[in-house]
Amino acid sequence: MTDHKSRYRLRVSSQFSSSHQLRHYQGKCEELHGHNFAVEAEVEGSKLHPDTHILIDFKELKSKLNAILDTLDHRHLNDLPRFEVQNPSSENLARYIFEQLKGTLQGSGVELRFVSVAEKESSKAFYSET
Repeated sequence: MTDHKSRYRLRVSSQFSSSHQLRHYQGKCEELHGHNFAVEAEVEGSKLHPDTHILIDFKELKSKLNAILDTLDHRHLNDLPRFEVQNPSSENLARYIFEQLKGTLQGSGVELRFVSVAEKESSKAFYSET
């Protein structure tokens, strides 16, 4: 018998390196600087594939995430159309990555729970729509 409240969650992590400047910050981060950003994405679902008994292949999920991060890697984020006006803060990066990843997961049977972006281990921003 299947428990309809059962949920599975998977989380993958990756990273990218880029530079940015935070407009109107009035501090050191307004100057050009770079980070090795750490990114996590978590998905959730209730149905495992009947043949493999997995929710979604970790490799597939990480590949989708990396395809998005490749567009940010070794770039000056302020030069990208999304961030020409909007600050490329960790919060806005998390939202951007979430929106892009969510689009690639449609029809996969999983729901994107959150994306986090960390500039360093002690500072992490999360974005979710739930």
